[in-house]
Amino acid sequence: MLLAAPVSSAAGAQGPSIHTIQGDTRTSPYAGKQVTGVTGVVTGVRAYGSRGFWMQETAPDDNPATSEGIYVFTSSVPKVAVGDAVRVDGNVVEYVPGGAASGNQSVTEIEKPTVTVVSSGNKVPAPVRITGDSVPAAYTPKGKADAGGSVNWLKLRPATYATDYYESLEGMNVRIGTSRVVGATDPYAELWVTVKPEENPTRRGGTLYGAYAAQNAGRLQVQQLAPVAQQPFPVANVGDRLQGTTEGPLDFNQYGGYTIAATTLGTVRDGGLKRETTRGQKDGELAVATYNVENLDPTDPQSKFDALAQGVVTHLSSPDIVSVEEVQDDNGATDDGTVSAEQTLKKFTDAIVAAGGPRYAWRGIDPQNDKDGGEPGGNIRQVFLYNPQRVSFTDRAGGDASTATAVVERDGAPALSASPGRIDPANPAWDDSRKPLAGEFTFRGKQVFVVANHFNSKGGDQPLTAAQQPPARSSEEQRHAQASSVNAFVKQLTALDKKARVVVLGDLNDFEFSDTAKLLTKGGVLRSGIGQLPAAERYTYVYQGNSQVLDQILLSRGITSFDYDSVHINAEFAEQNSDHDPQVVRFQP
Repeated sequence: MLLAAPVSSAAGAQGPSIHTIQGDTRTSPYAGKQVTGVTGVVTGVRAYGSRGFWMQETAPDDNPATSEGIYVFTSSVPKVAVGDAVRVDGNVVEYVPGGAASGNQSVTEIEKPTVTVVSSGNKVPAPVRITGDSVPAAYTPKGKADAGGSVNWLKLRPATYATDYYESLEGMNVRIGTSRVVGATDPYAELWVTVKPEENPTRRGGTLYGAYAAQNAGRLQVQQLAPVAQQPFPVANVGDRLQGTTEGPLDFNQYGGYTIAATTLGTVRDGGLKRETTRGQKDGELAVATYNVENLDPTDPQSKFDALAQGVVTHLSSPDIVSVEEVQDDNGATDDGTVSAEQTLKKFTDAIVAAGGPRYAWRGIDPQNDKDGGEPGGNIRQVFLYNPQRVSFTDRAGGDASTATAVVERDGAPALSASPGRIDPANPAWDDSRKPLAGEFTFRGKQVFVVANHFNSKGGDQPLTAAQQPPARSSEEQRHAQASSVNAFVKQLTALDKKARVVVLGDLNDFEFSDTAKLLTKGGVLRSGIGQLPAAERYTYVYQGNSQVLDQILLSRGITSFDYDSVHINAEFAEQNSDHDPQVVRFQP
C-alpha cells in the first residue's frame, strides 16, 4: 500500500499519523484538539458544496479498524491537487452531517487548516477494493445501553459489521467493480449500487427491505467529484449496471450515509427496465387503486398531468375508483388561504380523458388552511376519483374539514352519516396530518366502503446508519395512533355487518411488517393486500437503495378473494412522475 514516500521532516515536525487521529472507534481520540504536521497524499478534491480534500496516509499501520484517510475541510476552494503530498495543521472535529438532531454518525475532519504542499505528482495510495465478500452480511452493532444506544465508542469490528467495515475505510480511496444499480439516478446527481448482488434481490433488479433487521449491507451511494456542468452524471434505473471501475474517497453524508465520492466513475449498461402495466378489470370485478401524485397542483407543467394520466389510463388500466394522495389546492404552495382543489382536479381528469380514459367524477373534502401538513400552503388532501359509468357514489351531506362522519345503521346495514366524510378529525392523532376520507360506493348493487389515507410522514426518524443503534423511529408513534383510529372505524362497520366490504388504502408511510400495519389489521378486521404478493414484489418506493413498502391496500373479511398488483412505473426510474408506485386491487363484491 506504500506508494508515496512519507513527507520529509524538513517540512516541519512530524505530527500524529492519520490512523492515530482516526483511532479504532467512530470518534477520534483527538476530537477537539489541535494537531500539527499531519502528512499524507491528496486522493480527492471537492471544489463545491462542503469544500475540501481527502488525504491518505502513506505509511499505514496493520490495524484493520483504523482508517488511513481523512477529510480536510477548507471552506474555500482547496489549493491542492490529487497527488500532492501535503502537511496539514488544524483542529480535529467530529462533524455531524445534518446536525446533531439528524441522528447521523459523525465524520472525523480537520478544520481551519494550514496546508503546505511539499511535492506534487505523487502516486495516490492504491484503493481498497470493496466487494460482496469483503462487506459483512450483518449491518451494524447494537449501541451501548449506558451511552444512549450510541455506537460511537464501540471498538470497530470491520470483519463483523458492514457499517464498522465502511467506517474503517472513512476518507480512504476505495474501488468497486461492476455493480447493480438499486437506486435510480436522482435530481441531485447520485445513485445507489449494491456490491452484494444476491442480497434480497427484487424481481426487477432492486434490493428488498423486508424487515428492520435486513438493512442490506451491500448498498453504497455513488456521487462524483467532478461538477455536473463539467461532467454529466450518468442516468441509471434500478437493474442497470454501473460497469467497470468506480473509485474515489469513501465519504459519509447527511442523505446517503456511506458514499463513494468518485474520481473515476463507471459507465451505465442499460438493464432494459420497463414500466409495468396491470391487466384491466373484468366486467364483474371492481378495481380500486391508490396513487400518490406528489404535490400535484395547476402550476405544474402539463407534461406532469399528462404523464400521471397515462399512469392511470395505460398502466393502471383505468380503475373504477382511484384514491389520489397529495392533491394540492388551486395555487399550490402559495400560502394565501386558498383550500379548493377544483382546478387541480379538473386539469387532472381532463388529462385522463385526453389519454383515452374515462371521465372520472371526484369527491373530497377541502382541509382547513395549513392544518394537514405537507408543503406549506399546499393543503394536500386525498380525493376519490371514480368512473360513474361503472360505479356510483352515495352522497350524504354533512361532511366538512372538522366534522366526523359516523357509522350508522340504515335499513339494517351499516352506512356513513356523511359521505364523503372525514374519520375522527378532532383526534390528536391527525394533528398536522391528513385526515382519512371515507366514502360509500355502489357497484352492481353491492355496497363498498372505501377509506383513503395519507398517514404521517417518516420525517424525524433516524437513518439506518444512525449513531444510535437501533435507530429511533419517532414518527411512528403518530402513525400508530392513526392506525388505531382507522382500525376502530372499520370495526364499527363490521360490527353492524361482519361481511361489510371495506377497502382501506393510501400512502401509509410505513412498511407491511411494521407495527402500524399490525395495528391497522388488529382483531383481523383487515388483511394486507401487498402481503399476498411474493416477497420479491412487495415494494412501492425506493429509498437509499432499499425497495420498500409505503403504499398499501387492506381489505375487510367481507371481501373473500382478491387480485393485488403493485404497479412499478415510478420508484425504480430516474425519470419519475411521482416517487411512489400505484397499487391496485380487483375483486368481485
